[in-house]
Amino acid sequence: MFFSRNRSKLGIDIGTSSIKVVQIKNQQDGKLFLETYGAVNVSLKADPKEGFDAITETAEILKTLLLKSRVTSKKVVASLPNNIVFVTMIEMPELSDKELKDAIEWEARRYVPLPLEEVTLSWSVLRDGSAPSGNKLRVLLTAVPTTVIDNYLKMFKMAGLEPMALEIEALALIRSLVGSRKDSFLIIDVGARNTSLNLVDKGFLRVSRNILVGGETITAGIAEGLRISAVRAEQFKKDLGLSAPAQQIPQSIRPPLDSIKSEITQLINIFEAGGGSIAEIIFAGSGSRLPGLTQYFSDIGPKVGMGDPLKFITFNPQLQANLQQVSLDLSVAIGLAMRE
Repeated sequence: MFFSRNRSKLGIDIGTSSIKVVQIKNQQDGKLFLETYGAVNVSLKADPKEGFDAITETAEILKTLLLKSRVTSKKVVASLPNNIVFVTMIEMPELSDKELKDAIEWEARRYVPLPLEEVTLSWSVLRDGSAPSGNKLRVLLTAVPTTVIDNYLKMFKMAGLEPMALEIEALALIRSLVGSRKDSFLIIDVGARNTSLNLVDKGFLRVSRNILVGGETITAGIAEGLRISAVRAEQFKKDLGLSAPAQQIPQSIRPPLDSIKSEITQLINIFEAGGGSIAEIIFAGSGSRLPGLTQYFSDIGPKVGMGDPLKFITFNPQLQANLQQVSLDLSVAIGLAMRE
């Protein structure tokens, strides 16, 4: 789907606990300029039996956020949360476009855990010169419940916006964090309640997994281990995290981190068993702002670092300090707004 000639685009990332918006302008010199951004915490836990309408409520929150952020563009690229999207890599024989479409829809019935009548399918053929033997194609297959897409479109219409594309979070992260790198790496996006593990090889997403562990899980572990309130535990996490003296780090913080570490190790082992090699593990997301996090994962093997979603865009230097504090939270929204 193509955009109009309006040079400014909105990236909107609707997460489980917050909504983030970023507006980026494609300047005449080809550089991407961040015009404005904003974020708001949300907690949509009202009882639906009392007439609560999550779509309407989210649209109203979004309209308020757009107003306060002084957004001017109506053209939107929005993210689809990893936990509601099914993504897998399949191999197909070399076929014509028409034959490939029919064959993929047939194959999808074997992989997608929902009736195809209830999902919207999309796919992309990965032509990177490393196709498997036997004239096979690698195809990235994505399936999203159609009701989810309908709800998103309804919500954006209520907010007065024009959705141009819906995209999985992993693709936005690749765009904002690594660009056109051609080696192999993992992007670990630690959100409030979920963590996504995304294996990227030669510029293409190969695997995307989602686990039910996030920043809130870590905060809860600190609160339990130190017997303090959630508010104080959140502050401990931000101030000290894993960089505190060993005797001060509650043992209950380790299980959620070790579950992420275990999933990363398993993914690397599978990839390396097939002859691949992971060059780097890149962390992003609000839950990754944990002092000492990269050191905790350094024993896995590959280089470990924090993502920088500001590396491919320009912005007013006066915003530098504020942006550095929230940039990891905006990684997905920035990648969405960067989409051509």
